[in-house]
Amino acid sequence: MVELQAHSNTMRVADGGGAEDAASVFRRCQVPVILKFEEVVYKIKCKKPREPPSERTILNGVSGLVRPGEMLAMLGPSGSGKTTLLTALGGRLGGGALSGSITYNGRPFSSAMRRNLGFVTQDDVLYPHLTVAETLLYTALLRLPRSLSRSQKAAAADAVVVQLGLAACRSSIIGGPLLRGISGGERKRVSIGQEMLVNPSLILLDEPTSGLDSTTAQRIVTTLGELAGDGGRTVVMTIHQPSSRLFYMFHKVLLLSQGSLVYFGKGSAAMAYFSSVGYQPSVAMNPADFLLDLANGIVSEDQEATKEALVAAFAASSARRDLDEELREVGGQFKELGEAGRRSEQWATTWWEQFTVLLQRGMKERRHEALSGLRMAQVAASALLAGLLWWRSGDRLQDQIGLVFFMTGFCGFFPLFEAIFTFPQERTVLAKERSSGMYRLSSYFAARTAGDLPMELALPAALIAAVYWMAGMEPSGGAFFQTMGVMLLGVLVSQGLGLALGALVMNLKTATTLASVLMLAFMLAGGFFVQKVPLFMAWIKYLSIMYHLFRLTLMSQFSPGETYPCSGGAACYVEDYPAVKAVGLDRSDVSIAALLAMFFFYRLAAYLGLMRVGVTR
Repeated sequence: MVELQAHSNTMRVADGGGAEDAASVFRRCQVPVILKFEEVVYKIKCKKPREPPSERTILNGVSGLVRPGEMLAMLGPSGSGKTTLLTALGGRLGGGALSGSITYNGRPFSSAMRRNLGFVTQDDVLYPHLTVAETLLYTALLRLPRSLSRSQKAAAADAVVVQLGLAACRSSIIGGPLLRGISGGERKRVSIGQEMLVNPSLILLDEPTSGLDSTTAQRIVTTLGELAGDGGRTVVMTIHQPSSRLFYMFHKVLLLSQGSLVYFGKGSAAMAYFSSVGYQPSVAMNPADFLLDLANGIVSEDQEATKEALVAAFAASSARRDLDEELREVGGQFKELGEAGRRSEQWATTWWEQFTVLLQRGMKERRHEALSGLRMAQVAASALLAGLLWWRSGDRLQDQIGLVFFMTGFCGFFPLFEAIFTFPQERTVLAKERSSGMYRLSSYFAARTAGDLPMELALPAALIAAVYWMAGMEPSGGAFFQTMGVMLLGVLVSQGLGLALGALVMNLKTATTLASVLMLAFMLAGGFFVQKVPLFMAWIKYLSIMYHLFRLTLMSQFSPGETYPCSGGAACYVEDYPAVKAVGLDRSDVSIAALLAMFFFYRLAAYLGLMRVGVTR
């Protein structure tokens, strides 16, 4: 295993006085955290058709306390509020009214706490085409402080691979629903490893054992227990029906029923407590199963009455009094350690470092798309078909104008529908990483859009070049490069529109429907199909990408005063041809300015749309 050099930001003195290996995920955390939450209430507004808005209580006065070195398991049936509470503890809850007190070493949630927190979602949100080693390396490069060199960050990622038992699959891709990769347990360990890289003081996990077999689940919880006990970390997780072995591994258990607290205390004392209030299993059974039966109220015929009785019993119990006493006693033993985190910078790395790492990661993740034979075959087939249909048509004005409009249509449609998928497909990853404070939104946006440019420009450029010479368009080099420049500008504008639609709507079906309607309107108002547009509809053409591309491309091919042979052998002016006359061959600056304005406006709209993703308190 490669070891990191001792560094003030990643090394600390253990309780025994020795220096620990900074690359170890089991090293002691720098700032132990006492997590305290008191009377947490969360309400959301519900709107139903033809009914006045109502309010629904998701969490109803939930309290608890977890110390460094402890693991808390939050149990409860589906819909009881476990994930909502966990999300609130992680500072990621929005869209409702949250009240009560949640403190970390006596302080409210802050950007410093966000960097000192690891949050593992129920679904493993990972890039499917990256390998295990690449996934952890890029996380290390983005989340570890800039004071560490790239080799030190790589060593930390390598240490996580080894210590979490991922060495055998380090070169395997993560995989996804339609792509075979590593196992579910290995994916979960990769997700945990991503958070452990920053040596967090508080680790929150949403059902880390969901979908795993009992042996793999025990291995995951054992690892988390070591991270808590050996590293002095505070670990909180939601868990659904743990086995008896897992249940007794937790230091504390919190049981919820319809958002209300039914039990909080030692897991080993849970059965004795419920027995003392008159509830005990008729046969020997898994304690977790019995607790879930109680939370569901299925121990008696009147389920609602049972739930209310359990909530009232705990509120009046000695266990609740002990909890209240502990909450009063615990203040801010670690406040001074917390001050160091408050003075640290908001971002672990610079904007440029984030941009370069995200660009490299994005290009590796999408290398299979960039080299897709299907996309290349699509463009090659389109170029061949168009080139043969318009073969040597340079002396036929009508055909040439039709070809110009086809090229503008291709450069409008092709990048638009490619770009629509960009942000909806990455929404979950962006939300996870922004919530963790991994990078600035601007660096992600710049890297994501820049990474797509080579192929987004190369394929249309190849089609334009092939069709241009096959069809016998204006043979001068100036006309060719002017046409190419105009078309590639159109590609960028159309791509921006696709990015904006995807980011603002975040629903592929809705976004593609809107895009189809918009492009149809732009095409019809482009000046080729309809030359005399009614005045009340004329404004559409000024918003149409096709209109401006069509004008500029015609200007690159024809000039005012140029003639063509028309009926009877006479020479007619090109600018009098109906389709050309409708758009004109003057004022190219207006169309260039319009396209540049669209270029910036659409990207700004896309950026503003992304600002909603991953926003936390």
